[in-house]
Amino acid sequence: MINIDLLYFEDCPSWESGLLNLKKVIETEKISAKIKLVKIVNEDQAQKEHFLGSPSFRVNGIDLWPEEGNQYILNCRVYKTPSGMQGTPTIDMLKEEIQRIIKHRKATAKHV
Repeated sequence: MINIDLLYFEDCPSWESGLLNLKKVIETEKISAKIKLVKIVNEDQAQKEHFLGSPSFRVNGIDLWPEEGNQYILNCRVYKTPSGMQGTPTIDMLKEEIQRIIKHRKATAKHV
């Protein structure tokens, strides 16, 4: 089982489509996962959570698209997709990154 946090703030129009894409990946790939919605409500929480924008996806605490920086504010995040910059990653992008994390986790577990 993996834990997936979807960090968002309410005024961002893209987080709901991001959640739908995430659910489609989990369903079609038959991934054992628990989704937790993390609502970011103010700048202090954004700093504490190292919030990179809405929506952000973390699998077992690891951001799927990490970025350098130290400014964490309430804003919408954009993703470089095959169709250009979008407010949420595509289903294929999410699938690829989640599968990468799962494979890494399995490989690490074999060496323990």
